[in-house]
Amino acid sequence: MSSTTVTTTGAGLEGVVAGESEICYIDGYAGVLSYRGYNIHTLAEHATFEEVIWLLWKGTLPTQSELDKLKSDLFANYAIPPQVVEFLKANTQAGPMDVLRTAVSMLSLYDPLAKDMTPGANQTKALKLMAQTSTIVSTMGRFRAGEQALAPDSKQSFAGNFLYCLTGKKPDKVMEHVFDVALILHADHELNASTFAARVTAATLSDIYSATTSAIGALKGPLHGGANEDVIRMLLQVGTPDKAVERVHEMLANKIKIPGMGHRVYRTDDPRATHLRVMSEELGKSTGHEDLYLMSKRVEDTVRKEKKLNPNVDFYSASTYYSLGIPIELYTSIFAVSRMSGWTAHILEQYHNNRLIRPRAEYKGNPDGMPWVPMEKRA
Repeated sequence: MSSTTVTTTGAGLEGVVAGESEICYIDGYAGVLSYRGYNIHTLAEHATFEEVIWLLWKGTLPTQSELDKLKSDLFANYAIPPQVVEFLKANTQAGPMDVLRTAVSMLSLYDPLAKDMTPGANQTKALKLMAQTSTIVSTMGRFRAGEQALAPDSKQSFAGNFLYCLTGKKPDKVMEHVFDVALILHADHELNASTFAARVTAATLSDIYSATTSAIGALKGPLHGGANEDVIRMLLQVGTPDKAVERVHEMLANKIKIPGMGHRVYRTDDPRATHLRVMSEELGKSTGHEDLYLMSKRVEDTVRKEKKLNPNVDFYSASTYYSLGIPIELYTSIFAVSRMSGWTAHILEQYHNNRLIRPRAEYKGNPDGMPWVPMEKRA
């Protein structure tokens, strides 16, 4: 094999191992997802989102003092620069993911550590991004609703603070717990498109703000983030379980993809959907939105029977977020709030043992040596 020979597999790099990582493990055939060796079911049952942030960054579960310090540091960094606040006020009609992408990029302009690439500075910037992305999304939501931004409450958890700063109401324990688990489930997922984009940018030794901006740009695409927005709009439009089944049959007959169903990696149940299904039902009953769960379940059963596809993380998160009172247009942005923990963990790991990510392409064009055609002889 010559030095220029390129070995490829399927399109979209499917099945290609593009690097090594100690952060996330997936077995798509067994339906296993774990962060740093901790199964997602264990984390969803026992952990808080703050513990998961620490786990992704540090590789171990935090001690009580470490967890207290992380919570204190997050609270201390919630505030965003006034210039970013003004930008959010001026762009309430723009697409939320466009606003989020630009606002996160703007953060670097006002961070004195922006160009400092030492490990300590990058860890501090990861902490700022974790806190300030939450503030950007909740503040954006407030302004879009014609309301004033709210200051966080030091007594609230990360999940509780987000819901309070977005809705203006302190969530009850059930809502806070449900959203906390949802954040855990969305925190990381190996080399998905946005995480890979972040690592590619970080591998050039560009700064962490640039890398996370790349990730948000990838998440914006409808083949990555945003499926839960399509799911909830479909459910709200059809209105009843029977009509939901009719819509599924109609979409399948016209070869239209059912949003939130199927996954590139999983060949069995998405383990994240297992928890979201339960939370959708329980929260739906307590908030008067059980019909959304019932429609979702009928859609799931129909697609599983007709196409042998299982729901992914987006499917039941749609009705769960709706029951939490979250505006539909913010669903993908909230995905970014959670995934910022995973993105920054991967960026820090990339910096720690960096090598420029530069794959090859299998050339499919004309061979080398094409003769030059003078201008007057070109058709």
